[in-house]
Amino acid sequence: MPETTSVKQGVAAGTSIGAAIIMVTVGIIQFCQGIAAVAENEVFVSGVNYVYKFDLTTWGWIHIVLGVLVAAVGLALLTGAGWARVSAIVIAAVSIFANFLWLPYYPWWSVLIIALDVVVIWAVSTWKPDRA
Repeated sequence: MPETTSVKQGVAAGTSIGAAIIMVTVGIIQFCQGIAAVAENEVFVSGVNYVYKFDLTTWGWIHIVLGVLVAAVGLALLTGAGWARVSAIVIAAVSIFANFLWLPYYPWWSVLIIALDVVVIWAVSTWKPDRA
C-alpha cells in the first residue's frame, strides 16, 4: 500500500508542475484571445444565440483579466507558493465556468481548456508535498 501511495504522489507531483506550465500557457493564450475579441469583433463567429450572450468586447475583457490571473497563479504555482495551490483550484474552476459560457463563440477551444482545467484541478488537489 505505501508503494502505491508513493507512486500516486510522484505522478501527482509531476502533474502539478505540468499543471503550472499548462496554466501559464493557457493564461497567455486566453490573454491573446481576449485581445483578439476586443480588437476585432469579426474574428469570432457566433453560432446559436444563448441566454448568457455578452458582447464580444465584454468577453474579450473577461478573457484578458482571466488570462492574466491564470498565468500569474501558474507562475506562483511553479515557485511553490502555498497559497497558489488553493488559488489554482479556484482560478481553474472560474476558467471552466467562463469557457463553458464561451462555447457559442469558440467551441473546440473551450472544450480543450475545460479539459486542461480539470487536469489542473486534479493534479493540484491530489498532490501532497509533504508525502512526496
